[in-house]
Amino acid sequence: MACKREDRFRRNTIAFWLSDEEKSQVEAKIILSGISKGEYYRKAVLGQEVTVIAGNYMSVRLSKVLEQILVHLQNGNTEEETLLLELVKQLLEVNKNAPAGNKGIYE
Repeated sequence: MACKREDRFRRNTIAFWLSDEEKSQVEAKIILSGISKGEYYRKAVLGQEVTVIAGNYMSVRLSKVLEQILVHLQNGNTEEETLLLELVKQLLEVNKNAPAGNKGIYE
């Protein structure tokens, strides 16, 4: 069971409304940051720098997001989509050739 509100270090709640699109954008940034939602919101609201925590977990998450984008862009018709497709392919290749901690994610 959770501790009493008055026993918590952070005992105040702040809530706000987002559109579906805004929520998706914020959640994508949170996932890519590698920190908890609470920590991300605190840093963002207080104007502190939100840094990405690099590591194997982050590389796997980033790789999965890039692969989803790649699948979506496979049938790119416009010049911009074709360019973006090439950039995503290059990023995936760079991630494949990353240090030893990331080697097993494609096999």
